[in-house]
Amino acid sequence: MDANTLTLAIAVDGSETALQAVRQGIALVRGGLNARLALLHVQEPATLLELATQDSDLIAGAAMDAGEDLLAAAEALVQAAQVPFTSEIALGEPATVLLDLAESLNATMLIIGARGLGTLRRALMGSVSQAVLNRANLPVLIVKPEEENEAGSADE
Repeated sequence: MDANTLTLAIAVDGSETALQAVRQGIALVRGGLNARLALLHVQEPATLLELATQDSDLIAGAAMDAGEDLLAAAEALVQAAQVPFTSEIALGEPATVLLDLAESLNATMLIIGARGLGTLRRALMGSVSQAVLNRANLPVLIVKPEEENEAGSADE
């Protein structure tokens, strides 16, 4: 990689929408953007009950293993596209840690999938993509879920 190579950070949580975000990053690189992808996965911290009843090292190990499993499909997509990438797994509050990782990587942009939560659920819980968008100091590309009927309408 040369000094002019950009870094596109992509949040990966194992969902189809996250894979769409990875595909968007691949498309940008294939379209001529001189960039590498940084696939980022953040595991939520253990609850107090889990910490009180389980070995904290076992919990952290299980979280890292789960992160590797959730990154596997995204890594396979990027490898198949022959696009340069790195992967990072971290523990913590997802929006905060994603932004911290993007900053530490000097990312040019953060690409994240929107989960498409319903209005009531989003009002009660919020969403990682919304929290990232509200706090980010870098451009954020939010990839919306594909509509289930889009594939059917293309055939009509």
